[in-house]
Amino acid sequence: MPNPYSEDLRERALMLADTGSSVRSIAATLSISPSCIANWKKLRAASGSLKPGKMNGHKKRVLSGATADWLRARITAGPFTSRKLALELAARGIKTDRRAVWFFLRAEGLSFKKNGSSSGAAST
Repeated sequence: MPNPYSEDLRERALMLADTGSSVRSIAATLSISPSCIANWKKLRAASGSLKPGKMNGHKKRVLSGATADWLRARITAGPFTSRKLALELAARGIKTDRRAVWFFLRAEGLSFKKNGSSSGAAST
């Protein structure tokens, strides 16, 4: 994915627009799309800033908030596997997969022991 246009270019485009130049002439001069200028005008009106938004990673994690609290309580309740936790979450109506559960467990600092000697140890 390409990088967003610089704030300097955005400011120059909107400065030209503020002086009365047409959107199409500005776009031709700066070699950008006319829709960019229209979007930048909306952004400036809404936020007062021309800073580009975050690229990639806009999706909120499914295993956060109340779901994360439930998972923490479930983990302390007894033995589990990432596959079993994913199935329990699906039964609660939370669509997720084993990999997301694994990342959550990893972020919580749980160790994954291959031997089953300790109770409560997670396995994949």
